[in-house]
Order: sequence, then structure tokens, then C-alpha cells
Amino acid sequence: MLEKLRKKMIASFENLLKDFSGLRTGRASASILDNIMVEAYGSMVPLQQVGTVNVPEARLLTIQVWDTSLIKPIEVAIRQSPSGLSPIVDGQLIRIIIPELSEERRKEICKLAGKYAEQCKIAIRNIRREGMDDAKKQEKNKEITEDQLKKISDDIQKMTDEFVKKIDGSLELKEKEIMKV
Repeated sequence: MLEKLRKKMIASFENLLKDFSGLRTGRASASILDNIMVEAYGSMVPLQQVGTVNVPEARLLTIQVWDTSLIKPIEVAIRQSPSGLSPIVDGQLIRIIIPELSEERRKEICKLAGKYAEQCKIAIRNIRREGMDDAKKQEKNKEITEDQLKKISDDIQKMTDEFVKKIDGSLELKEKEIMKV
């Protein structure tokens, strides 16, 4: 039971790290484009499935588009994304210059990172509650003793505390990275 809960908590934490990787920090990173979906061939597909994303310089992203008919939809998808990026089309290559972030924009991104972290903490606490409820149900059905319930409850709380600490640490690192000029 504890292993199942740990796996769920790990999945929530990994999801947080994925969300963090999509936040702009003033430096080019291919992961900035991870959440961008492009209308291609009659359906929405991730940008990475229609072109190759490269980071040739610290503040430049390039996308080598495989099908020239998708250049316009890719450009539109990037412009409409919440990332605030402006693509420049150059033949089959799309260039994205990563602008310097203003102090105000950095603070907004930090708030968004904090929101992601809080959502992850809520998910971790929900997993804890689910585990506690299962343990209480087992004790009520006489599958485990009261002492075993106490030990399981303590273990679940320790695991929850461990993940909340990891979330706080990751948030602190991400905020430092975002605020670094």
C-alpha cells in the first residue's frame, strides 16, 4: 500500500518538474515549447512531432520544420501560446529570440511557479488522505490492528512531509533561476 502511494506522489512531483521546465527563465530551453500544440493534418499534435527544436545559442531557439505547409500553423501556435514568444520565419527554419525578462515578468513567472507548487502539494495531500482512508478501512474490517494503523499513518505522514519538502526545495531553486538576471 505504501509503495502505491509513493508511486503516486512521485508521479505528482515529476509532473511539477515538467511544469517548471516549461517556465521561461530568460535563457533558451527547448522545454519552453513542450506544451505548444500545432494544428497539423486535421488534428492537434505537439510541436516536437512536426519539427526539430534546437538551442544554438543561449537566447535563441530554432525549429527546423519538416513539412513546409506547417510553417504558418506552427508560427500561429507559438504566437498564441502564453509564453509570449515571437517567431521569425526564415524559409523552413523558424527562429525564436528569447527576450530579456523584465522584473515584473519575472515576478509573474515566480507566482505561476508558486501556483504549480501549491497544486502539487494539494495533490500530495489528497494522496495522503486516500492512503489514510484505506488504512482506516482495513482496520475497521479487522485486516490490520490498531498498532499497525498507527504505524502506517505515521509512515504516510513522513512520506507526505518528505514530498512537501522536495516541492518547497524545487520551488526555491526555480524562483532563484527565474529571478537571476
